Amino acid sequence: MATLNPAPAIDPSFFQQDAPAVARGLIGAMLLVNGAGGRIVETEAYDMDDPASHSFGGQKRRNAVMFGPPGRAYIYRIYGLHWCLNTVAGKTGSAVLIRALEPMHGIAEMAARRGVSDPRLLCSGPGRLCQALGVDGSLNGASLSDAPFQLFAPCDQAPITVGRRIGISAGVDTPWRFGLSNSPFLSRRFPA
Repeated sequence: MATLNPAPAIDPSFFQQDAPAVARGLIGAMLLVNGAGGRIVETEAYDMDDPASHSFGGQKRRNAVMFGPPGRAYIYRIYGLHWCLNTVAGKTGSAVLIRALEPMHGIAEMAARRGVSDPRLLCSGPGRLCQALGVDGSLNGASLSDAPFQLFAPCDQAPITVGRRIGISAGVDTPWRFGLSNSPFLSRRFPA
């Protein structure tokens, strides 16, 4: 098990930025849920003017957290099967999807939840990530600054690759997908 990230906790004011800035700034940050987690290696940004965003049609019961305070967890189910973890960003109706992380803490626990032993398959994709971390809809609206979450600033300036978001049918050309360059823990490689 890796030693705990020596960096300070991310200040809640960090989330006041627009979604692309938050998405970029989270690359290399350490995310833990009840002590399990690792380094964030992939994110995607969404805002209210984006046709791919859940907030595009305005506030509804399902997306209400996106219209609340920045730094809150917005958690929803995709395809009726998998939970997805986002953080609300500063602009109303904005959020950042946490797509993948490099497992570093609580690996045995994450492997048991996922039923796989390959670290590259534990958290490489939003559904896998939530399953590995034990994240579900009960945490929707919770602050990422409070238990069970711990979120630490990146220890160093991570090399970041930027590209188009994946798994969407609208807004596909918007380059709001951010990843730790050459990480083997990405949900999908960035095009060359």
